[in-house]
Amino acid sequence: MRVTATAAALEAIARLQAARGPVAFFQSGGCCDGSSPICVEDGEIPPAAHDLLLGHVGGAPFYIDADQYERWRRPDFVVDLSPGPAEGFSLGLADQHFVTKDKR
Repeated sequence: MRVTATAAALEAIARLQAARGPVAFFQSGGCCDGSSPICVEDGEIPPAAHDLLLGHVGGAPFYIDADQYERWRRPDFVVDLSPGPAEGFSLGLADQHFVTKDKR
């Protein structure tokens, strides 16, 4: 699988979905939230033709720009949590935000 999530991230996704409905992730490439994944309500940002669906985490689709995925040498992402609120417009919990790591 090209994207998985830690147990803590899966729990956070479930809590967000219980509060806000379905969510989706878009891996940022360096603007807005740095290189953290951006979590939005599903449908808020429609995937573009160049967005690649890497898989689902906690039932949420996880997209990345196809060119970016190639430039980063096709990483296998693990979605996790980091302390502190999300920057920019990404959904998160009051005291945690989503991050990605390459599991290779």
